[in-house]
Amino acid sequence: MNKEIRFAHQVKKQLSDLEPIPETTLSSSLDQNAMTLSQIFASCADLVIRNFFIFDSKPCLAVYLDVLVDRKLLEHGLLSPLMDLDIKESESNEQVIDRMKYRLPSIVLPEIVNKLNDAVQRIVKGEVVIFIESMKQAMSFNINDELKRPLEEPSTEAVVRGPRIGFIEKLNVNMSLIRHNIHSPYLKMEKAVIGATTHTELAILYIEGIAPQSVIQEAKQRLNQIEMDSILSSGYIEELIRDHPKSPFPVIQASQRPDAVSAALIQGKVAILVDGTPFALILPVTFWFAFQTVEDYYINFLFASMLRMLRFLFAFLALALPSLFVAVTTYHSEMIPTALTLSLASAREIIPFPALLETFMMEVTFEALREAGVRLPRPVGQTISIVGALVIGQAAVQAGIISAPLIIVVSLTGIASFLIPQTEMSQAISLLRFPLLICAGTFGLYGVSVGLIAILIHLTNLRSFGVSYLSPVSPFQLSGLSDVFVRAPWQQMKKRQKSMKQELE
Repeated sequence: MNKEIRFAHQVKKQLSDLEPIPETTLSSSLDQNAMTLSQIFASCADLVIRNFFIFDSKPCLAVYLDVLVDRKLLEHGLLSPLMDLDIKESESNEQVIDRMKYRLPSIVLPEIVNKLNDAVQRIVKGEVVIFIESMKQAMSFNINDELKRPLEEPSTEAVVRGPRIGFIEKLNVNMSLIRHNIHSPYLKMEKAVIGATTHTELAILYIEGIAPQSVIQEAKQRLNQIEMDSILSSGYIEELIRDHPKSPFPVIQASQRPDAVSAALIQGKVAILVDGTPFALILPVTFWFAFQTVEDYYINFLFASMLRMLRFLFAFLALALPSLFVAVTTYHSEMIPTALTLSLASAREIIPFPALLETFMMEVTFEALREAGVRLPRPVGQTISIVGALVIGQAAVQAGIISAPLIIVVSLTGIASFLIPQTEMSQAISLLRFPLLICAGTFGLYGVSVGLIAILIHLTNLRSFGVSYLSPVSPFQLSGLSDVFVRAPWQQMKKRQKSMKQELE
């Protein structure tokens, strides 16, 4: 165990102290280039350094990582055509390069590489770098093997009516999914690379003329300020560029649905796609986005409006119902009907714990069961979460540890949290439920009121890339209310996007 800990610390130290690849010019000697690359890629079993000749006259060197390239395309699309090229010794280096460009298949057109660090980065990305004797330039060919899974329905966002295609881990595929939804030259996609060790590729997407320029520039500036060795997921970027990093509320939306990202871009927002993760980041967002789904716009506006109001109601219950139960049963029993008071009193007569501790234990148990259901394999997880809740709840009531009314309250709270479409908002409400419980157990309804007011003040002070988190309610904008608590008909939402631009400008 101690060896594993020391090894982890050693790896962490090495990652933070990595020396950058020198930006030196490539050597004209094949042996020198081969020796330099062998030293850089020492202990890399997948490195291949292959010598061959172009038409038996010019010695060449192919360097690549075997696990990243398409072997069939390498042999038949690159090396075989290169060996068949008719190169004369009298031809200059420029003529050799031009001949390669015109004689090779278009799928493997070369790019010129002049620096050592550029050659190394291309190799680790799955490209094949060809060195030619007496040339201080190399040529890079992008024939990497496309490791990707088929397009499937998003696993984290249920689809009832709408496109059943979700993002995957390949950046270019995700960009193409957005292009298939928005056929416009004003849809801009700018690529960047971050992460000193991982060199993770990302893309910033926006529609020119619709997205506020201030948001675009702010997003680029925050991305440029990221200084980390590794960026393995969009979750890293979300935490590093967000406003108010200590707030539990999400100020950046994560989505796995291309139609949701496309709709956000049309609304004037900015999206960030990260290679290696199927989740896109959308910014800026407001508090109300967590209670809206893209499917609200695929169904009748009356039914969509009813669902939204239902989500707001149950979101309040998920936050405050346990606290209200503790406050009323502990301090304000006179506020409920006498028959209900007697029923609650008889149910709690044999319970040895106060209402606060009882509720706290059940809420923690419910969160643990829900987390176990998520982490375990799907067939087993669903069984554990449902059966575990039934068995533990029934056994606790029969043992006289927990009262039956509290089981109803905790169950209703859990169901209410599942009605919130955005997982991040559901997690924030679940987290705030516990300090609100302490306020209720200490000061009763006065404590609940103070806690809710504190949360409201916190929400009022939040901003997402310059946009007020409670906009258009605070600051109040009448034109933006048609798509907040209800979903108005399309005829009344033609000017729905002016509110955000007016606030930023």
